[in-house]
Amino acid sequence: MVALRARVAFRDVPAKLEGKAVTAPPRPTRTQPVPLAALLARADARLTAVEGAGTGHDTGSRTAARSSDVVVTGATLRAQHVLPGDLFAALPGARAHGADFAAQAVAAGAVAVLTDQAGAERPAVRDAGVPVLVHPDPRAALGPVAAWVYGEPSLALRVLGVTGTSGKTTTSHVVDAGLVAAGITTGLIGTVETRIAGARLASAFTTPEAPDLQALFAVMLERGVTHVPMEVSSHALSLGRVSGTRFAVGAFTNLSQDHLDFHRDMEDYFQAKALLFDGRSAAEVVCVDQEWGRRLVRPETVTVSTTGDASWTASEVEVSRTGEQSFLLHPPHSGPVRATLPIPGPFNIANALLAAGVLHAVDVPLEAIVRGLAEVRVPGRMERVALGQDFTAVVDYSHKPEAVALALDAVRARTEGRVIAVLGCGGDRDTAKRPLMGEAAARRSDLLVVTDDNPRSEDPARIRAAMLAGAVAVPDGQRGEVVDIGDRRLAIATAVANARPGDVVVIAGKGHETGQEVAGVVHPFSDRDELAAAIRERLGATNR
Repeated sequence: MVALRARVAFRDVPAKLEGKAVTAPPRPTRTQPVPLAALLARADARLTAVEGAGTGHDTGSRTAARSSDVVVTGATLRAQHVLPGDLFAALPGARAHGADFAAQAVAAGAVAVLTDQAGAERPAVRDAGVPVLVHPDPRAALGPVAAWVYGEPSLALRVLGVTGTSGKTTTSHVVDAGLVAAGITTGLIGTVETRIAGARLASAFTTPEAPDLQALFAVMLERGVTHVPMEVSSHALSLGRVSGTRFAVGAFTNLSQDHLDFHRDMEDYFQAKALLFDGRSAAEVVCVDQEWGRRLVRPETVTVSTTGDASWTASEVEVSRTGEQSFLLHPPHSGPVRATLPIPGPFNIANALLAAGVLHAVDVPLEAIVRGLAEVRVPGRMERVALGQDFTAVVDYSHKPEAVALALDAVRARTEGRVIAVLGCGGDRDTAKRPLMGEAAARRSDLLVVTDDNPRSEDPARIRAAMLAGAVAVPDGQRGEVVDIGDRRLAIATAVANARPGDVVVIAGKGHETGQEVAGVVHPFSDRDELAAAIRERLGATNR
């Protein structure tokens, strides 16, 4: 099949990476057309060829090409993102079937459709006038197909995947910092942002859909990227978004309750994470501070631990008043070295160790690893907002019970003042964690302000009520004051207004996010900006 592809000339595709903001996922500027027959074999699908039927396209009309003559130059599962020459993946969804958008996709230039039997029977597909690839699980087939369309770019890149409940973003950023310190051109894919050789894109998902991901890898190759740290979510592993991707390293942080609206239970959640370690990763690095991680260990696994024996460990941890951490880094087969990490929290020592293990696995020198640890910055992760105020203010993305507990424990350990927390829970997500988050925050706060956090389609008062139930269930002597302020802006201002010299204010849950989704509408909102505005207002009032 490779020889067959080599006989076809390159075709230019409009660039989709112009500036920092894009309305559609980036595409490589050139792709090598792939014969439909090659994709059919790759997908192990059944072909329903439509011979000779006509369909409208742009301002004229065309006759559907014979399936033996069709070549594919791109792939997408969104009809609004179709470019001429694309394979359109019409997948079944919770609310609609992608097959119903086949006419729109073909009108935009799609030359073939990949779908299931139910999709193939939809009128929009039957009347599309293009070949149809039928597969019993088209989502599972889409990853390998998309990889083939874009030239299997992960084989030419060193993709470094990080999975786990908490710490994926921080670990990926530390890995990226170490690579950059070693002079390596990187890409970065994750919750906060996607970066291509330093150019930033906003991230819509922790892990992009399969065709978007493979196109993104191809763009990275065009731009000289060689190494790609990326977050790999349990959704991405379960839904096949990373199928067709070869990982140079797979890494595991930890596991705690989250996404139980998607997974049946914790074991099902773990098994989804474990898919990164099913042989698709050439090397594996695992944090073994929990039993979950220890279950992934095999003889060749590189292990990291903050509490016991492992390939990589840390000792003599010291924390400055600003939260910067210094520790002895113990790598395998050499003596310890002193390292610094500008991010507070003992859990971030574990993330740093995991990143060090990943970097070492791809031959990054130890001195570059240490330099990367010292220079890393992670938006919205234990991020300080310092404007000259007499208390510490922090924005953190913690939005799971264990993450909230770890974040508040971390700030409690470095302050003699009070801990004031602002926290909400997202709507249309795991409902079982809401009282647990309220409990975790109430136990660790002198003042807890329960507020809204992306209520989405739910009644925000009901979400807060579930959190408050968990908070007030904590005995009086084991919790501080708890108040309910639905308006998040007012909640943040209230926390700042109540802060005394030496206190720590933690705005938790949204981190880097710049929007608040209410009843289907995303309103501009940044915890960092709102916290800064509240601090400036307080400082201004003091100076007046």
